[in-house]
Amino acid sequence: MEQFWKEGFEASSIQKLLDATGINRGTLYNSFGDKEVFFKSCLDRYLGRLMGIVDATLGDKNLKAEKALGAFIENVVSGLPSRQRNLGCLLVNSLCESVVWDAEIQKLLRDGLNGVRKAVLVRTRELEKGKQLTKALDADKAADVVMALYTAVKVGARSGRSPKQLGELTSYMLGGMLK
Repeated sequence: MEQFWKEGFEASSIQKLLDATGINRGTLYNSFGDKEVFFKSCLDRYLGRLMGIVDATLGDKNLKAEKALGAFIENVVSGLPSRQRNLGCLLVNSLCESVVWDAEIQKLLRDGLNGVRKAVLVRTRELEKGKQLTKALDADKAADVVMALYTAVKVGARSGRSPKQLGELTSYMLGGMLK
């Protein structure tokens, strides 16, 4: 997964994948069939991890909406080891790569990010209902702002921004959504 995450689908040759996993060519092909199936398996694993973060933060009913959104973004900023944080987001990276020619992969990527957005939307609706959003935002727009922030943080991490810089950005953006 980290090989795809680091270099993308196209640049991850079978040999690089074998080197990264420590398995032999026969095992890779017998277990997955081809590189695309292996990549989809890695996307599923990554998405499982991401949804675990979503459930632990956005899905935590003990947290008020503002705190849950903050916890989610904070986890995105500093919840991963720096080696992985600096890779950005496998879903976002893959959407920006030419791998999107494959309709099934494209659907996996979009569905993954849409799953995150749905969880964000639940919380932004709570903010809207509590009249906590600024006048210019409704729940849908606020969810889009949070997803844009998620993408910005992941791309910022990949481009070398420090957790401190990313944290300042997230505080500013999330704070700007609220009354």
